[in-house]
Amino acid sequence: MQQLHLDLSQSATRATILSQLLSAMTDDQRACYDEAIAKLSVPDEHHHHLSDVLMAIESLNADEQVKLDMKGVYRILAEAEAAVHEVPVEEIHFHEVGNGSGILNAAKICTAFWVLSPHQVTCTPVQTGCGTIECAHGTLPIPAPATKAILDNGIPLQEQTLEGELCTPTSAAIISHFVTEFSE
Repeated sequence: MQQLHLDLSQSATRATILSQLLSAMTDDQRACYDEAIAKLSVPDEHHHHLSDVLMAIESLNADEQVKLDMKGVYRILAEAEAAVHEVPVEEIHFHEVGNGSGILNAAKICTAFWVLSPHQVTCTPVQTGCGTIECAHGTLPIPAPATKAILDNGIPLQEQTLEGELCTPTSAAIISHFVTEFSE
């Protein structure tokens, strides 16, 4: 078992998180990861509701821990979206994160955590970015409301923000789900 530290001070995107996880792997761990990812078969369709996403996750050819982690990440996302839109979790409508590529991105990160199997995950304060973003809901401030709702649950932020969206709702949910401690 190992301790894992993520530096999300400049970017907290899914790509940044995955890159850091992959760089922490040994050659044997990377081979295990590549094999696990090759087995995944994510339906290339849009899953609008949490129940649809959870069924898609359950159908994956993945380790049970990966599925549990993915479900945890998507529940965090659903709860944040429900709070922002003031609707029950069952009524939220996933946009980008509900499509096949969004589910695959979450699967890749959850698989990387499973392969690394750290006993502790620490992280720097998170870089959210600043400005505005165009999405299915129109023009939104950065961090987007769902991202902010997740981050407001005790995730420390970088004081100086950089331009652009550097932490999405999915990456915030991943941080919330996996990180056990925040430190420089």
